[in-house]
Amino acid sequence: MDTLSYKTVSANKETVNKEWVLVDATDQVLGRLASKVAKILRGKNKAGYTPHVDCGDNVIVINAEKIRLTGNKLSDKIYVRHTGYPGGQRFQNPAELLKKHPERVVEKAVKGMLPKNRLGSKIYGNLKVYVGSEHKQEAQQPKLIDLNTIK
Repeated sequence: MDTLSYKTVSANKETVNKEWVLVDATDQVLGRLASKVAKILRGKNKAGYTPHVDCGDNVIVINAEKIRLTGNKLSDKIYVRHTGYPGGQRFQNPAELLKKHPERVVEKAVKGMLPKNRLGSKIYGNLKVYVGSEHKQEAQQPKLIDLNTIK
């Protein structure tokens, strides 16, 4: 019988094609930006997506201080952390965090959209967030993409 045989190709470390991508966060809504960046980091925008392999691209986010939060999230949303000591629970809203460390708002949003396992931790390492339009990854020659084209 003359039939074609189709096989599902599963990517691995050696066969993955990782690229460097530059994203400008100017006037982007935080949650929408974070979900699209998480999708690129995970590799879900590629045809050869494999769930158990880091097949996503390295993402550089610039102008992190220029993101937008809709509604009253700037004052009502609360980030909770713990110092590790008794009574050490600390609360911060995005307005306070944007004043002190603007890049952490984007980092927290993206990290929350990645898997909570060892692979998610490794994928999170592929994210670089910078305040301002300068970044340290010029040597990698990242290509600028428009997030509005990604679904």
